[in-house]
Amino acid sequence: MPATPTAPVVSVRPVVLPAPGRGQDLQVRVSAPATGDRLPVVVLSHGHGWSMDGYAPLADHWAAHGFAVLQPTHLDSRTLAVPADDPRTPHIWRIRVEDLRRVIDGLDVLEAALPGLTGRLDRDRIAVAGHSWGAHSASMLLGARILDAAGRPGEDLSDPRVTAGVLLALPGAGGQDLSPFAAEHFPFMNPAFAYMTTPALLVAGDKDDSPLTTRGPDWFTDGYHHSPGDKSLLTLFGAEHTLGGVAGHQVAETTDESPERLALLQQLTTAYLRSALHPGDPAWPAARAALESAPHPLGRIDGRQAEQATGRR
Repeated sequence: MPATPTAPVVSVRPVVLPAPGRGQDLQVRVSAPATGDRLPVVVLSHGHGWSMDGYAPLADHWAAHGFAVLQPTHLDSRTLAVPADDPRTPHIWRIRVEDLRRVIDGLDVLEAALPGLTGRLDRDRIAVAGHSWGAHSASMLLGARILDAAGRPGEDLSDPRVTAGVLLALPGAGGQDLSPFAAEHFPFMNPAFAYMTTPALLVAGDKDDSPLTTRGPDWFTDGYHHSPGDKSLLTLFGAEHTLGGVAGHQVAETTDESPERLALLQQLTTAYLRSALHPGDPAWPAARAALESAPHPLGRIDGRQAEQATGRR
Protein backbone atom coordinates (compact mmCIF):
# COMPACT_ATOMS: atom_id res chain seq x y z
CA MET A 1 0.00 0.00 0.00
CA PRO A 2 1.28 3.49 -0.74
CA ALA A 3 3.09 5.28 2.08
CA THR A 4 1.38 8.18 3.78
CA PRO A 5 3.09 11.22 5.30
CA THR A 6 4.10 10.95 8.95
CA ALA A 7 4.76 13.55 11.63
CA PRO A 8 7.14 13.51 14.61
CA VAL A 9 5.45 12.09 17.69
CA VAL A 10 5.60 13.67 21.14
CA SER A 11 4.52 11.90 24.33
CA VAL A 12 4.15 12.52 28.02
CA ARG A 13 3.73 9.98 30.84
CA PRO A 14 2.43 9.49 33.37
CA VAL A 15 -0.46 11.92 33.40
CA VAL A 16 -2.47 11.19 36.53
CA LEU A 17 -6.26 11.34 36.58
CA PRO A 18 -7.95 11.27 40.01
CA ALA A 19 -9.91 8.04 40.46
CA PRO A 20 -11.80 8.01 43.78
CA GLY A 21 -12.79 4.53 44.85
CA ARG A 22 -10.35 2.81 42.47
CA GLY A 23 -7.65 2.38 45.08
CA GLN A 24 -5.04 4.05 42.86
CA ASP A 25 -5.30 7.06 40.59
CA LEU A 26 -5.27 6.34 36.87
CA GLN A 27 -2.01 6.81 34.99
CA VAL A 28 -2.19 7.65 31.29
CA ARG A 29 0.31 8.07 28.46
CA VAL A 30 -0.55 10.78 25.93
CA SER A 31 0.97 10.66 22.43
CA ALA A 32 0.22 12.96 19.52
CA PRO A 33 1.76 14.28 16.31
CA ALA A 34 3.83 17.43 16.79
CA THR A 35 1.74 19.19 14.13
CA GLY A 36 -1.87 19.24 13.01
CA ASP A 37 -5.22 20.34 14.38
CA ARG A 38 -8.58 18.66 15.03
CA LEU A 39 -6.81 15.45 15.95
CA PRO A 40 -9.10 12.43 16.35
CA VAL A 41 -8.70 10.58 19.65
CA VAL A 42 -7.95 6.87 20.08
CA VAL A 43 -8.15 5.39 23.59
CA LEU A 44 -6.01 2.24 23.58
CA SER A 45 -6.61 -0.49 26.19
CA HIS A 46 -3.69 -2.85 26.82
CA GLY A 47 -3.86 -6.62 27.19
CA HIS A 48 -3.47 -8.47 30.49
CA GLY A 49 -0.35 -7.50 32.42
CA TRP A 50 0.76 -4.68 30.14
CA SER A 51 0.68 -0.94 30.79
CA MET A 52 0.61 2.47 29.13
CA ASP A 53 4.18 1.79 27.96
CA GLY A 54 3.22 -1.15 25.74
CA TYR A 55 1.84 -1.34 22.22
CA ALA A 56 4.29 1.16 20.76
CA PRO A 57 4.00 -0.39 17.26
CA LEU A 58 0.38 0.73 17.16
CA ALA A 59 0.35 3.80 19.39
CA ASP A 60 3.35 5.45 17.74
CA HIS A 61 2.15 4.62 14.24
CA TRP A 62 -1.32 6.02 14.84
CA ALA A 63 0.09 9.16 16.42
CA ALA A 64 2.51 9.67 13.53
CA HIS A 65 -0.46 9.52 11.17
CA GLY A 66 -2.57 12.17 12.84
CA PHE A 67 -4.24 10.66 15.91
CA ALA A 68 -3.95 11.52 19.58
CA VAL A 69 -3.45 8.20 21.37
CA LEU A 70 -4.33 7.85 25.06
CA GLN A 71 -3.13 4.75 26.92
CA PRO A 72 -4.31 4.07 30.49
CA THR A 73 -2.59 1.61 32.82
CA HIS A 74 -5.23 -0.81 34.12
CA LEU A 75 -5.10 -2.46 37.54
CA ASP A 76 -4.01 -5.82 36.08
CA SER A 77 -0.74 -4.27 34.90
CA ARG A 78 2.41 -6.00 36.14
CA THR A 79 3.74 -2.54 36.95
CA LEU A 80 1.13 -2.16 39.71
CA ALA A 81 1.53 -5.66 41.19
CA VAL A 82 -2.03 -5.92 42.51
CA PRO A 83 -2.15 -9.29 44.33
CA ALA A 84 -4.56 -11.98 43.21
CA ASP A 85 -6.38 -11.88 46.56
CA ASP A 86 -6.98 -8.12 46.34
CA PRO A 87 -10.72 -7.44 46.80
CA ARG A 88 -10.71 -5.48 43.54
CA THR A 89 -9.52 -8.45 41.47
CA PRO A 90 -12.98 -9.90 40.65
CA HIS A 91 -14.07 -6.45 39.51
CA ILE A 92 -11.04 -5.47 37.42
CA TRP A 93 -12.91 -6.20 34.18
CA ARG A 94 -15.46 -3.55 35.16
CA ILE A 95 -12.84 -1.12 36.49
CA ARG A 96 -11.07 -1.40 33.13
CA VAL A 97 -14.19 -0.12 31.38
CA GLU A 98 -14.46 2.71 33.89
CA ASP A 99 -10.80 3.53 33.18
CA LEU A 100 -11.57 4.04 29.49
CA ARG A 101 -14.53 6.25 30.26
CA ARG A 102 -12.45 8.20 32.79
CA VAL A 103 -9.87 8.89 30.07
CA ILE A 104 -12.57 10.38 27.84
CA ASP A 105 -13.95 12.39 30.76
CA GLY A 106 -10.44 13.71 31.41
CA LEU A 107 -9.62 14.99 27.93
CA ASP A 108 -9.12 18.55 29.18
CA VAL A 109 -6.49 17.42 31.70
CA LEU A 110 -4.77 15.07 29.25
CA GLU A 111 -4.68 17.69 26.51
CA ALA A 112 -3.13 20.28 28.83
CA ALA A 113 -0.47 17.84 30.05
CA LEU A 114 1.29 17.57 26.69
CA PRO A 115 2.93 20.88 25.72
CA GLY A 116 1.51 22.22 22.49
CA LEU A 117 -1.53 19.94 22.42
CA THR A 118 -4.08 22.30 23.99
CA GLY A 119 -6.91 23.10 21.59
CA ARG A 120 -5.89 20.49 19.02
CA LEU A 121 -8.13 17.54 19.97
CA ASP A 122 -11.35 16.80 18.12
CA ARG A 123 -13.79 15.70 20.80
CA ASP A 124 -16.38 14.71 18.21
CA ARG A 125 -14.10 11.99 16.78
CA ILE A 126 -13.29 9.39 19.43
CA ALA A 127 -12.48 5.71 18.93
CA VAL A 128 -11.54 2.95 21.35
CA ALA A 129 -9.08 0.18 20.60
CA GLY A 130 -7.74 -2.78 22.53
CA HIS A 131 -5.92 -6.10 22.33
CA SER A 132 -7.10 -9.31 24.01
CA TRP A 133 -8.50 -8.33 27.42
CA GLY A 134 -8.16 -4.75 26.22
CA ALA A 135 -10.41 -5.58 23.27
CA HIS A 136 -12.95 -7.04 25.70
CA SER A 137 -12.82 -3.79 27.68
CA ALA A 138 -13.14 -1.62 24.58
CA SER A 139 -16.05 -3.69 23.27
CA MET A 140 -18.10 -2.71 26.32
CA LEU A 141 -17.96 0.94 25.23
CA LEU A 142 -19.15 -0.17 21.79
CA GLY A 143 -22.23 -1.82 23.29
CA ALA A 144 -21.27 -5.40 24.19
CA ARG A 145 -22.79 -6.55 27.47
CA ILE A 146 -22.06 -9.34 29.94
CA LEU A 147 -24.55 -12.18 30.38
CA ASP A 148 -25.22 -13.41 33.90
CA ALA A 149 -25.49 -17.07 34.87
CA ALA A 150 -29.13 -17.11 33.75
CA GLY A 151 -28.28 -15.64 30.35
CA ARG A 152 -29.63 -12.18 31.10
CA PRO A 153 -27.67 -9.20 29.72
CA GLY A 154 -26.06 -6.98 32.30
CA GLU A 155 -25.73 -3.22 32.44
CA ASP A 156 -25.25 -1.23 29.26
CA LEU A 157 -21.76 0.29 29.55
CA SER A 158 -21.65 1.80 26.07
CA ASP A 159 -20.49 5.38 25.56
CA PRO A 160 -22.20 7.53 22.91
CA ARG A 161 -19.06 9.66 22.58
CA VAL A 162 -17.28 6.69 21.00
CA THR A 163 -18.09 6.31 17.31
CA ALA A 164 -15.71 3.54 16.18
CA GLY A 165 -13.56 0.73 17.51
CA VAL A 166 -10.58 -1.47 16.63
CA LEU A 167 -10.73 -4.80 18.47
CA LEU A 168 -7.63 -7.00 18.21
CA ALA A 169 -7.96 -10.66 19.24
CA LEU A 170 -11.31 -10.03 20.93
CA PRO A 171 -12.28 -13.00 23.16
CA GLY A 172 -15.38 -14.76 21.89
CA ALA A 173 -18.53 -16.29 23.35
CA GLY A 174 -18.71 -17.65 26.88
CA GLY A 175 -20.73 -20.50 28.30
CA GLN A 176 -19.85 -23.88 26.88
CA ASP A 177 -17.26 -22.29 24.58
CA LEU A 178 -15.00 -21.48 27.56
CA SER A 179 -12.39 -23.91 28.82
CA PRO A 180 -12.93 -25.13 32.40
CA PHE A 181 -10.10 -22.86 33.58
CA ALA A 182 -11.60 -19.78 31.94
CA ALA A 183 -15.11 -20.58 33.18
CA GLU A 184 -13.80 -20.84 36.75
CA HIS A 185 -11.52 -17.79 36.80
CA PHE A 186 -13.11 -15.39 34.31
CA PRO A 187 -16.91 -15.47 34.72
CA PHE A 188 -17.12 -12.03 33.06
CA MET A 189 -16.02 -13.63 29.78
CA ASN A 190 -19.61 -14.21 28.74
CA PRO A 191 -20.33 -11.39 26.29
CA ALA A 192 -23.51 -10.61 24.42
CA PHE A 193 -22.37 -9.14 21.10
CA ALA A 194 -25.93 -8.56 19.89
CA TYR A 195 -25.78 -5.13 21.57
CA MET A 196 -22.44 -4.09 20.06
CA THR A 197 -23.87 -1.74 17.46
CA THR A 198 -21.02 0.79 17.08
CA PRO A 199 -18.95 0.34 13.88
CA ALA A 200 -15.73 -1.57 14.43
CA LEU A 201 -12.84 -3.38 12.80
CA LEU A 202 -12.08 -6.74 14.39
CA VAL A 203 -8.74 -8.48 13.83
CA ALA A 204 -8.11 -12.18 14.36
CA GLY A 205 -5.22 -14.53 13.68
CA ASP A 206 -6.07 -17.82 11.99
CA LYS A 207 -3.49 -19.63 14.18
CA ASP A 208 -4.64 -18.11 17.49
CA ASP A 209 -5.28 -21.23 19.58
CA SER A 210 -6.24 -20.08 23.07
CA PRO A 211 -6.34 -22.02 26.36
CA LEU A 212 -9.40 -19.95 27.25
CA THR A 213 -11.71 -21.76 24.83
CA THR A 214 -12.64 -25.28 23.79
CA ARG A 215 -12.83 -24.02 20.21
CA GLY A 216 -10.12 -22.99 17.80
CA PRO A 217 -9.05 -19.64 16.32
CA ASP A 218 -12.56 -18.96 14.98
CA TRP A 219 -13.54 -18.13 18.60
CA PHE A 220 -11.89 -14.74 18.10
CA THR A 221 -14.26 -13.94 15.23
CA ASP A 222 -17.47 -14.20 17.31
CA GLY A 223 -17.61 -10.46 17.87
CA TYR A 224 -17.83 -9.96 14.11
CA HIS A 225 -20.29 -12.74 13.35
CA HIS A 226 -22.67 -12.10 16.25
CA SER A 227 -22.85 -8.31 16.37
CA PRO A 228 -25.12 -6.07 14.34
CA GLY A 229 -24.18 -2.97 12.41
CA ASP A 230 -21.25 -1.86 10.30
CA LYS A 231 -18.39 -4.30 10.99
CA SER A 232 -15.22 -5.45 9.27
CA LEU A 233 -13.10 -8.51 10.02
CA LEU A 234 -9.40 -8.71 9.18
CA THR A 235 -8.09 -12.27 9.34
CA LEU A 236 -4.29 -12.39 9.42
CA PHE A 237 -2.84 -15.53 7.91
CA GLY A 238 -0.42 -17.38 10.17
CA ALA A 239 -0.98 -14.98 13.06
CA GLU A 240 -1.16 -16.10 16.68
CA HIS A 241 -2.44 -14.09 19.63
CA THR A 242 0.06 -11.24 19.35
CA LEU A 243 -0.74 -10.75 15.66
CA GLY A 244 2.90 -10.41 14.64
CA GLY A 245 3.99 -8.30 17.62
CA VAL A 246 1.39 -5.66 18.54
CA ALA A 247 2.56 -5.31 22.14
CA GLY A 248 6.12 -4.49 21.13
CA HIS A 249 9.09 -5.66 19.15
CA GLN A 250 10.89 -8.75 20.52
CA VAL A 251 8.82 -8.95 23.71
CA ALA A 252 8.46 -12.25 25.54
CA GLU A 253 4.76 -12.66 24.72
CA THR A 254 5.36 -12.42 20.97
CA THR A 255 5.27 -16.00 19.69
CA ASP A 256 4.68 -15.08 16.05
CA GLU A 257 6.97 -12.12 15.40
CA SER A 258 6.51 -10.88 11.85
CA PRO A 259 7.54 -7.36 10.79
CA GLU A 260 5.58 -7.78 7.56
CA ARG A 261 2.38 -8.81 9.29
CA LEU A 262 2.75 -6.06 11.86
CA ALA A 263 3.34 -3.45 9.15
CA LEU A 264 0.17 -4.59 7.40
CA LEU A 265 -1.77 -4.31 10.65
CA GLN A 266 -0.43 -0.81 11.25
CA GLN A 267 -1.47 0.33 7.78
CA LEU A 268 -4.90 -1.28 7.78
CA THR A 269 -5.91 -0.11 11.26
CA THR A 270 -4.77 3.41 10.43
CA ALA A 271 -6.76 3.38 7.21
CA TYR A 272 -9.83 2.07 9.03
CA LEU A 273 -9.63 4.74 11.73
CA ARG A 274 -9.24 7.49 9.16
CA SER A 275 -12.37 6.47 7.28
CA ALA A 276 -14.39 5.60 10.38
CA LEU A 277 -13.71 8.93 12.07
CA HIS A 278 -13.79 11.00 8.89
CA PRO A 279 -16.73 9.69 6.80
CA GLY A 280 -15.89 10.07 3.16
CA ASP A 281 -12.16 9.57 3.62
CA PRO A 282 -11.19 6.92 1.02
CA ALA A 283 -8.33 5.41 3.06
CA TRP A 284 -10.18 2.23 4.12
CA PRO A 285 -11.69 1.35 0.73
CA ALA A 286 -8.30 1.96 -0.88
CA ALA A 287 -6.52 -0.22 1.67
CA ARG A 288 -9.02 -3.04 1.18
CA ALA A 289 -8.61 -2.87 -2.56
CA ALA A 290 -4.82 -2.95 -2.24
CA LEU A 291 -4.95 -6.03 -0.02
CA GLU A 292 -7.36 -7.83 -2.32
CA SER A 293 -5.16 -7.19 -5.35
CA ALA A 294 -1.90 -8.24 -3.66
CA PRO A 295 -0.33 -11.30 -5.33
CA HIS A 296 0.48 -12.95 -1.97
CA PRO A 297 -1.79 -11.32 0.64
CA LEU A 298 -1.02 -11.71 4.33
CA GLY A 299 -4.67 -11.55 5.27
CA ARG A 300 -8.29 -11.25 4.19
CA ILE A 301 -10.95 -8.65 4.93
CA ASP A 302 -14.65 -9.44 5.26
CA GLY A 303 -17.18 -6.71 5.84
CA ARG A 304 -20.82 -5.74 5.91
CA GLN A 305 -22.91 -2.62 6.26
CA ALA A 306 -25.49 -2.09 8.95
CA GLU A 307 -28.43 -3.30 6.91
CA GLN A 308 -26.64 -6.59 6.16
CA ALA A 309 -25.98 -7.55 9.77
CA THR A 310 -27.02 -11.11 10.64
CA GLY A 311 -26.29 -13.79 13.20
CA ARG A 312 -27.07 -11.91 16.39
CA ARG A 313 -26.34 -13.75 19.57
